[in-house]
Amino acid sequence: MTIWQLPSMLLVVISSVSPHPHHLFEYDELSQYVDSHQEEYVQTLRDWVAVESDSSDILRRPDCHRMMDMTAEKLQAMGGKVELVDIGVQELPDGKTVALPKVVTAQFGSDPSKKTVCVYGHVDVQPAKLEDGWATEPYNLTDINGNLYGRGASDNKAPVLAWIHTVEVYQALSIDLPVNVKFIIEGMEETGSNGLDAMIVAQKDTFFSDVDYIIISDCGWLSRRPALTYGTRGNCYFFAEVEGPKQDLHSGVYGGTVIEPMTDLIGILDTLISPSGKILIPGIREAVAPLSDEEWKMYQDIEFDIESFKSKIGVSQLMYSNKVDLLAHRWRYPTVTIHGIEGAFSGPGSKTVIPAKVIAKFSIRQVPNMDPAVVKKQVTDYLCSVFAKRKSPNKLKVTMIIGAKPWLADTKHPLYEAGKAAVKRVFNVEPDLIREGGTIPIAKTFEDVTGKSIIMMPIGGFDDGLHSQNEKMSRYNYIEGTKLFIAYLHEVAHLKKD
Repeated sequence: MTIWQLPSMLLVVISSVSPHPHHLFEYDELSQYVDSHQEEYVQTLRDWVAVESDSSDILRRPDCHRMMDMTAEKLQAMGGKVELVDIGVQELPDGKTVALPKVVTAQFGSDPSKKTVCVYGHVDVQPAKLEDGWATEPYNLTDINGNLYGRGASDNKAPVLAWIHTVEVYQALSIDLPVNVKFIIEGMEETGSNGLDAMIVAQKDTFFSDVDYIIISDCGWLSRRPALTYGTRGNCYFFAEVEGPKQDLHSGVYGGTVIEPMTDLIGILDTLISPSGKILIPGIREAVAPLSDEEWKMYQDIEFDIESFKSKIGVSQLMYSNKVDLLAHRWRYPTVTIHGIEGAFSGPGSKTVIPAKVIAKFSIRQVPNMDPAVVKKQVTDYLCSVFAKRKSPNKLKVTMIIGAKPWLADTKHPLYEAGKAAVKRVFNVEPDLIREGGTIPIAKTFEDVTGKSIIMMPIGGFDDGLHSQNEKMSRYNYIEGTKLFIAYLHEVAHLKKD
């Protein structure tokens, strides 16, 4: 229940909250402003989506730099105290270096009597091409039946803009921001946030010193019901390289005389996971925190429809047939995924080649209480021992290129109570409390380095198609999500200091 429904407390509250002229929460006025400016918000999103800020493609690096500049200019135009922070260079496989996109920090308000929140987001995107199977041009935001299709629309440009518009709406109506708002926006999230950890460490006692809470909106709901996210899986990403002859060979001329790298590689990949999804690497399953009764009960209460989940992804059968098992294996158990093989012949048509060197890409999602450093050793030792049994003359090299830890928050923290109140105000329902199967490594870094409390507050839909073809943000989630952020700042302002 919010304070404003208790007339007897009203006087006390008003006199003690703040000396500012706008102490009553003018939610309706703010909300109406959002509604009447939605075309403008959609257009800004269109401008942002048009920038092909794919951080994985070095040729697109100028677009990433431009995207950071646009973000900084937008925040500057609103009167924010903005900095473009140089976080150094990225080393490429060939030894060359390229500049990393700068990180944008901004600050609105520095009133010591108010709480300070810091909003994290990213404006780089996954790769996308029309010929990958998109129905529309991926970098031309297209509105079809209230869905805004475009690469990066949901992940993460619309949520970043919704936060920026939140501040703008308060400003436009000359209503004091209930809290000080800081932004930290990066351009390398999709490739592992290179350089960001070091920057957070460097700014721990400056930019982050007065921050009370960190808000991350880089995820989505589980169903049509709004959600608050309290956990994410980490990820350990591996390359397993098998090298044989000095160059590719003709399979007719040489087939049957050489021990082929591809056969070795497929052989060892098959030992990672069983057909029923059981991870076969010793020590991995043993490290997982047991599922508590309380957690089981939480999963039981979540709105989740297995049939629509199946039809959405287009499969006839899933790994598990009941909701709790399915959610648990999506959120709180590890999994192995084999992503692809570099150096293998994968073009259309037929090519009779024996590839000389092949590199498998696979990853293992991390959950409490796994440790990426330990996982690296477990995987390397296991694959080397499996490979040794093949007695192959080829060479195996295993490297871990990403080691991101999982993150878990306490759902009883006041930040989550404030989140529930804001969802209730805007959507008139209780939110689901969910975890995310994906990885947002920065959450763990923020927690470990700054010690601040963190909440993940998604506005993306469950069917937004992140990283996939036809990614979209629904207009409804974009606009109502902005109102959610507006309401949330009000709720956070009324929390007692930690």
